[in-house]
Amino acid sequence: MRLRGKSIRRKIVALLMVPLVSLTGLWAFATVITGNEAVRLLSVADIMRKVGYPADDMVRSLQKERRQTLVYLADPRRGDALAELRERQRLTDRTVADFRARFHDGVRDEIAAEAANRFHIIEKSLDGIEGLRRKVEDNTLTRYTALQAYNELVEPYYDFLGSLSALQDAGMDRQGRALVGIARAREALSRQDALLAAALAAGSMSRQDLRSFSDRVAERRVLYSTHLAALPDSEQKIFDDYWRGAHAQALRSAEDTVILAGAARAAHVTDAQRWQAASGPVLDDLGRMGVESAERFGARVRPVAIGVLIKAAIAAVLGLAALVTSLVISLRVGRGLVRDLRRLRKEAHEISGVRLPAVMRRLAAGERVDVDAEAPRRAHGSDEFGQVGQALDTLQRAAVEAAVKQADMRRGVSDVFVNLARRSQVLLHRQLTLLDTMERRTEDTDELADLFRLDHLTTRMRRHAEGLVILSGAAPSRQWRKPIQLMDVVRAAVGEVEAYERIEVRRLPRLALNGPAVADLTHLLAELLENATVFSPPHTTVQVLGERVSNGFTLEIHDRGLGLTPDAMLEANLRLAETPEFELSDTDRLGLFVVSRLAQRQGIRVSLQTSPYGGTTAVVLIPSTLLTDTLPLGGARRTEDTGGRPLPRKRPAPGPAGAEPALRPLDGGPGEQHHQAPDGPDAERTPTGGLPRRVRQASLVPQLKEAPAARTRPEPDPADAGADRDAEEVRARMAALQRGWERGREHNDGPGHRGTTNPPSTTAPGTTIEGDGR
Repeated sequence: MRLRGKSIRRKIVALLMVPLVSLTGLWAFATVITGNEAVRLLSVADIMRKVGYPADDMVRSLQKERRQTLVYLADPRRGDALAELRERQRLTDRTVADFRARFHDGVRDEIAAEAANRFHIIEKSLDGIEGLRRKVEDNTLTRYTALQAYNELVEPYYDFLGSLSALQDAGMDRQGRALVGIARAREALSRQDALLAAALAAGSMSRQDLRSFSDRVAERRVLYSTHLAALPDSEQKIFDDYWRGAHAQALRSAEDTVILAGAARAAHVTDAQRWQAASGPVLDDLGRMGVESAERFGARVRPVAIGVLIKAAIAAVLGLAALVTSLVISLRVGRGLVRDLRRLRKEAHEISGVRLPAVMRRLAAGERVDVDAEAPRRAHGSDEFGQVGQALDTLQRAAVEAAVKQADMRRGVSDVFVNLARRSQVLLHRQLTLLDTMERRTEDTDELADLFRLDHLTTRMRRHAEGLVILSGAAPSRQWRKPIQLMDVVRAAVGEVEAYERIEVRRLPRLALNGPAVADLTHLLAELLENATVFSPPHTTVQVLGERVSNGFTLEIHDRGLGLTPDAMLEANLRLAETPEFELSDTDRLGLFVVSRLAQRQGIRVSLQTSPYGGTTAVVLIPSTLLTDTLPLGGARRTEDTGGRPLPRKRPAPGPAGAEPALRPLDGGPGEQHHQAPDGPDAERTPTGGLPRRVRQASLVPQLKEAPAARTRPEPDPADAGADRDAEEVRARMAALQRGWERGREHNDGPGHRGTTNPPSTTAPGTTIEGDGR
């Protein structure tokens, strides 16, 4: 039986069913055996009446036919010998037919298998009696051969009679076998009667006949003396009294006379009539006494059978009661085991599937967990199930304690990260303030460019410090209260990327982002833009597109890199969608984790797709709840924002030498023009719609601009710089540069924006209107 993989209930049921089935089988076996024995004891008398008595009649007929056969063979010339023999044969045939009919009519199914086999042996031996009779009539057999042949016909009867009286009760079985032995003693007397009757008919007796005669006498006396002892005293007294009677004494006297006379004179000391008078009554009396003894035996067997039947009934009832009790106890014990095991299984599943995951989720959410409340110490029993329950509670408590300690350790590490990040942010804030001050007071354009680059690096350092704060689970310190234009948010994100000059921002609708989401979206876009620039060739551009959708606004970031494999893209999208818990070992994808956490905080959806340009496209879906069309007070409404400065369009024909072609803004600002730097080897291009790049002398009046040849001359010696530079000239240049910035900002903000609450500043390009982006 294969029980692997089965439920514990089935295993326990199988474990209990094995002894129950065995006990049931033993009880049924004992009940059947005892019942059968009682039934056999009760049916002994009935079987003897149905089969035993007809068999005894058949044997007596065979004995008489045997005696007449030997007499006929001794003197065939006698006239009435053959007729008398045939009469005996007809009587024998009738008794044989009656015996067979009695057996086949109803006794065949009632007797034991051994008795049935003995009956078949008798039938088989009786089938050859006709051949024996023909040989006798043809006088082709000797008397001794005929005697042996008839003895073989009679001998199976006693085996059959013994099988009928074979019982399980030892006392009754001995008595039954004793009765069979007494019947054999009568058979011995019948054989000696046939031998002597044949010798008297022949008128002589051979030594072999005399020896056989004396052997049968001795056999009869031994059989009586042996088997009478096994019978009850009453039965012994009956047979002892008979053998002391007149008929028995006459038979013994005749036997002794023949034996003492010897073979030569045995046929002359007595005659057939005197021998028949001595042996005939004894044979009849022994036959009658045998039948009476069998009837008394059946009467003695009946009380024993009833006692056995009562004992069998009591044993069956007690066995059934024990079986039912065992079944009830087994069911109760089995149910108790199954109930305890189910309770343990339920507790184990509750611990592993409910309690521990709930504790882990609470710890991951930053909640405090009480170990005693989550894993209480409960009282259990002293048995094995109680020990297992105690072990489960101990295991749960150890797991909760380990999780709490791990959470405390992570919280401590996060606090350390936040503390370090806050300190770095404070220093970076001070550094940005200092850089802003230095940018305002410097008068050297090269030094100003270096300060701008340093300002850009500091801004990137601030983003990385913010990333550390986000990884620690805290909120960034930068916050806005008022809505900020979406284009300014994208421009601020571009300003936090190293290769910002490769980023091209297409026109975006004039929408505003709610103040609380500005810092998170700026950081999110900066991380995605950083990935796009890092994982794409340096000579390619990264495009930022945006458009309204039904449930918000989408920003698409396209790069022209190698892209991602399907498995890598699927894993990245899962990481962005599920926001898994940050693992300290997973340090190569910090940007994706930061993006995922920021998106989850603001309800923004970020996904990666295959770019039509061969790289990867990051799609950022900003929900409508974060967007507004209302600008800060004093702002003008426009339909589009071009990225910090208007997109210029060149005239068809250039102007005169030394002058730049006039550029007209797309929004048609009245009476205001901007100029484009000349195209030369040193000219610095601004990507269309991208972050504005500073162009040298682009905001200076024509009188202050240097010729291209002068800009290409070697740098003067720093030692002579103070002597060649006039302070008034430098002041005039910086004032002109500042006025150019102011006009550019006013042009971007629209005609009526000069009274805005945000004062003009000289911060680096790419930062927000809040000054330093904080």
